[in-house]
Amino acid sequence: MNLRIKQGDVVLFQGDSITDTGRNRELPNDLGNGYAFMAAALFSSAYPHMQVKFWNRGIGGNRTRDLLDRWEADCLELRPSWVSILIGINETWRRYSRNDSTSTKQFEKEYRQLLILTKERSDASILMLEPFVLPVPEDRKMWREDLDPKITVVRELAREFGALLIPLDGMFAQASMLAPAAFWAHDGIHPSPCGHALIAKAWLGAMGADRALR
Repeated sequence: MNLRIKQGDVVLFQGDSITDTGRNRELPNDLGNGYAFMAAALFSSAYPHMQVKFWNRGIGGNRTRDLLDRWEADCLELRPSWVSILIGINETWRRYSRNDSTSTKQFEKEYRQLLILTKERSDASILMLEPFVLPVPEDRKMWREDLDPKITVVRELAREFGALLIPLDGMFAQASMLAPAAFWAHDGIHPSPCGHALIAKAWLGAMGADRALR
């Protein structure tokens, strides 16, 4: 696969706590300590001559509606060449933790608006990552009825808008055949360092950054 990122590109990671990973928001260049940091570091070490700029604007607890509220400042004004989006698990989590549901229809409407804004207001290419959940603790299994339709929405929107798609839910399910689910995400949601590395490698693979994976 040819490398999709070009010389001097600006890559923006967007999403919730899985992307945020404790980044210092007072330091605009801080990438946190998760998959965004890992992917950017591996890419830059393999392709230093390309001088690609990486931004992380993930914020813990965010849902699609929160991304919409800050899309102007935290996406469009940054003029990204690529926008990488991982969002959706909080729409499900809030249903079970706070009785604050987000319907699949509402999720689709908000996510579609994000993509329309990105397409109409920028020249950025888009990479979408599925939300996911692993069955730890046991009650996470009941979340599937809420999350699965939202995963389907992400897949259908990626096809409709010509975005790249990383099927994280299936990827983590497959990884859980090799090691227990808690090895990859102790609470079924937030990846361990190994889980973040799994996402970073999938991200680099989707971008055709083969040299960074050697």
